[in-house]
Amino acid sequence: MEVSLNKFFKKILGKFNLWTDIEQLGMYTGDFIKIILIFIAMVLAVRLANMAINKFFDNREKFKIRGEEKRINTIKGITNSIVRYTIYFVAFTPILQTVGIDISSLIAAAGIGGLAIGFGAQNLVRDMISGFFILLEDQFQVGDHVEIGTKSGIIEDMALRVTTIRDLNGDLHIIPNGSIDIVTNKCRGNMRAWVDVGIAYEENIDNAMQVLKELCEELAKENEKIMEGPTVLGVTNLGESDVVLSVIAKTVPLEQWAVERELRKKIKERFDEEGIEIPYPRRVVIRDEKS
Repeated sequence: MEVSLNKFFKKILGKFNLWTDIEQLGMYTGDFIKIILIFIAMVLAVRLANMAINKFFDNREKFKIRGEEKRINTIKGITNSIVRYTIYFVAFTPILQTVGIDISSLIAAAGIGGLAIGFGAQNLVRDMISGFFILLEDQFQVGDHVEIGTKSGIIEDMALRVTTIRDLNGDLHIIPNGSIDIVTNKCRGNMRAWVDVGIAYEENIDNAMQVLKELCEELAKENEKIMEGPTVLGVTNLGESDVVLSVIAKTVPLEQWAVERELRKKIKERFDEEGIEIPYPRRVVIRDEKS
């Protein structure tokens, strides 16, 4: 027991002598201050680089042609990501050397690829390579409505390593680029707006279709979001209490839902004006007078 206590006090005394050694303390303090200054310089460099890149692309927006906004925003996000990772690498190299790790000999011995594997960065390399090819092949851009795996929503940001999607509920999904397998882009080409409207079996179908055609012609002239149509397809279903007429239109991306809502509203208002009945569930009660 006494021997153990002596060893314990010797360790404490050794630590105390280390921290009271002016030369050793000065050396460690200098290294600590150097690391802090490198961190501060790294943060400032990242912020200044992001400001410069954003300012450059914002100025470019004044001269770009219509329809290139999404691509410019995507390239801006990728550029910010590359510059940020470059600054991190440049900053951490002297930090590792300060704490006594000879990174130059480590790189020379194992190579860049071996160093990445040694630090367990296989997934990081895969994500960055996938992000590069996504940008190169123009699979999707910032602002596109896409479906990736089980997640769907609007591309809010795209970096070299991850892609962020904001779904219709407001949830933000962060997806590593290396895990992106199948992508469904819902913003390439015109989108389809489809509206079904039911009329009573007692109504004149030809008259209802004529009213719909006249309404569609008016909407095609008024609504700039409609690229083709609207077109009355005719009778598409015979329900339990209604005859279903369908209307289809082609719209600009992400505007199909707004066009469908406007179509339903206008159809209801026009049918009310023309006296065309849109059926709804009714209940008939028959009383037995004898009871």
